[in-house]
Amino acid sequence: MTSFFFILAITSVALGKGDAETNVCHTPTSRVSGLIEPKKSQLEKAVSKKANDAGNQVAKFLPKGADTTTWPPKPWPLGMVWIPSGEFAMGGMGPEARADEFPVHQVKVDGFWMNETELCNADFRKFVEATGYVTTAEKKPDWEEMKKTLPPGTPKPPEDVLVPGSLVFTPTPGKVPLNDPTQWWQWIQGADWRHPTGPHSSLSQKDDDLPVVHVSWDDAVAYCKWAGKRLPTEAEWEYACLGGGPPRRFIWGKAPPSDTFHPANLWQGQFPYEEKPLDGYLLSCPVRSFKPNGYGLYNMIGNVWEWCSDWYRDDTYSVLAMANQPAVNPQGPADSHDPDEPSMPKRVNRGGSFLCNADYCASYRPAARMKTAPDTGLINLGFRPVVSDSEWRKTQKTTSPSG
Repeated sequence: MTSFFFILAITSVALGKGDAETNVCHTPTSRVSGLIEPKKSQLEKAVSKKANDAGNQVAKFLPKGADTTTWPPKPWPLGMVWIPSGEFAMGGMGPEARADEFPVHQVKVDGFWMNETELCNADFRKFVEATGYVTTAEKKPDWEEMKKTLPPGTPKPPEDVLVPGSLVFTPTPGKVPLNDPTQWWQWIQGADWRHPTGPHSSLSQKDDDLPVVHVSWDDAVAYCKWAGKRLPTEAEWEYACLGGGPPRRFIWGKAPPSDTFHPANLWQGQFPYEEKPLDGYLLSCPVRSFKPNGYGLYNMIGNVWEWCSDWYRDDTYSVLAMANQPAVNPQGPADSHDPDEPSMPKRVNRGGSFLCNADYCASYRPAARMKTAPDTGLINLGFRPVVSDSEWRKTQKTTSPSG
């Protein structure tokens, strides 16, 4: 790769051109992911043969709010809801399902507490002010660390390219092929959680209830450790997203989102150029927007993607299904493998975002998976902490508000 394309890859985080027909949510997966030419995943070719439409049996929204009679004894952690233990069928449902969501397999999870919302800017600010923490996006990229995930012999870029920044979505001026995400993703110097669209933007008090974004997996883990919490496993996240209902295509019922039906903060109009904020939002929305699910969780679908603790592997479900018995509290694989970028370790994201659209990724589903390098921040990626009841009570030195 010439130095010109190397610089282009760093400044715009160019991804290799994929295949739009796979309907995969193409997002930048690393600060330098453009240095790797993805290979088309063979697994994705088999999706249509395995997808089913069982979710269409759910014809209405789940009840609003949570049944607190099933919760552990008070006190309860502030701002969290109880997800009771249970067993469910984990994996793809409906025609939008993709190959890495199969095979559907049984999973058991213990009960846990989960933030009722994505972590908001106000709460992340408290962490930063208390600890002096500096996020990945605010640091100069460490070339020695970055080159470990790049092809051998990749040349070091100029110093004026290795600058703090993050990835920002920028609409295109018109219709474009959907197999080249460099057309709508830009590496913006100075973009970070305080400056979500770049150095000339900033947060005000009205943005306190927006989800914190441009946080890497490492940033999310650092916050969770400070708060005495952790990131959810992929299994915990999907189970919680279902809200106590059966596995299904969409959490709200059988109707897909559209320009006239807005069940979550998603993209309306033709992606990525036609901005039609019919749901009221161009980018992220306040964390308590839209209807909560049966457990009382807001925005589990849409708004921003959410980090999970698991490494991403395309064959994770196949390995679990081989046991021919329910997986109990699966913690994810020991390492990462993405056939599209085999040298790039990635963690799992869940839930979709305000960029999800039927023409592009259709990741507004409980089973939808995305994978992102842990050093990466995006304008549509945040997180939602969890904690077990026993661990939470161990950390309490005073009685928490019961709410």
